[in-house]
Amino acid sequence: MTDSTLRYTGIVQPQEGEQDATGQLISPYFPEPELVEIVNLAIYLGRPLLLKGEPGCGKTQLAQNVAYELKLPLETWYIKSTSRARDGLYIYDAVGRLRDAQLASSDRLTAGELERLSDPNAYIRWQPLGRAFQNSQCTVVLIDEIDKADIDFPNDLLLELDEQRFFVEELEVAGAAREIRARVSPIVIITSNDEKDLPDAFLRRCLFHYVRFPSQERLVKIVQAHLATASQEPSPQLVEVATQRFCELRQAMQDQGTIGKKISTSELIDWVRVLNQHPTDEAIAMLDGKLPYAGVLLKNWDDHIRYLKQDILHE
Repeated sequence: MTDSTLRYTGIVQPQEGEQDATGQLISPYFPEPELVEIVNLAIYLGRPLLLKGEPGCGKTQLAQNVAYELKLPLETWYIKSTSRARDGLYIYDAVGRLRDAQLASSDRLTAGELERLSDPNAYIRWQPLGRAFQNSQCTVVLIDEIDKADIDFPNDLLLELDEQRFFVEELEVAGAAREIRARVSPIVIITSNDEKDLPDAFLRRCLFHYVRFPSQERLVKIVQAHLATASQEPSPQLVEVATQRFCELRQAMQDQGTIGKKISTSELIDWVRVLNQHPTDEAIAMLDGKLPYAGVLLKNWDDHIRYLKQDILHE
């Protein structure tokens, strides 16, 4: 079972320049109350939490923030189109063992290498979920963008996520595959960009939350927090005006039914950073009805054409 005494608040924020155990900078995170509540329900029930929402709404960063506040280790499993369920548990170096066996047959291994060859455990490399199961401390596990994988991938994880155990076929105990059971149930956070439907059997085992894109007020807080460590922190006036212009652009793209990539929080942060190269008054004047440095925000040529025409009309 997950430690039911753990409780996430979303209030604890990292100090300037603080890093996690992997050396990655920890960014401030401002979750909505509904998201905080569902995280705590997932901890209490010991169920995976499935997060959906458009790219850039903060799904991935939640896991890092939960691990930071609760002072827990974080394991991250980035899913690719070629990922298999076992890849998150362990990797068995069959090629390495075959090579060692061939060398042993020609008497080219040392005594230590021969001892390694007789130990199948030496060829096992534990992966994020496998390490989390064997950790005596509760671990936060992020399974990022599960919808990138094959449609069968989520169903291949049902045993691991539901019963908190898996089998290592290459390791035998009394003639059977070795079973690994979770010492402490991890806090599993799974993200999806909704690129494909997930199986019902998988969904039944998860709690679900749709992460809404931040409001303008929250975007201002996010930008100010992210750029507070910059050598030239932008003025509150510039952040307010740029964020308002950003929200107007998102709304216009939505109203016009633009099918290109939606602009996200990370692009807003980059945009404000670029605008901040100019004096505040000059940068704010550049935003008056126009869209300077459009290439930072718009990643679709049709959008570029549409808003370039708007800029010309404003001249």
